[in-house]
Amino acid sequence: MQSFKTIAVFSYQHETVVLKHLLDQEEIPYYFENEITLSVMPLYSNAVGGIKLKVHPNDFEQVQAILDNLNNPLKIV
Repeated sequence: MQSFKTIAVFSYQHETVVLKHLLDQEEIPYYFENEITLSVMPLYSNAVGGIKLKVHPNDFEQVQAILDNLNNPLKIV
């Protein structure tokens, strides 16, 4: 896990729920740094730098695509 790098930062734990599901579904190894700390003390988010999504550099492109899809507004035809 030492080679894992930060790809995204979130302020609140609820922002990571759907992302966790998508990463598990794709079987991408990841972890969220500071997640436990901020689940206990959510107002410390700015002090600890938020919840950092860490992934292996080999998975950066795939995870970035997942993040981009989450950030696009829902399109209903």
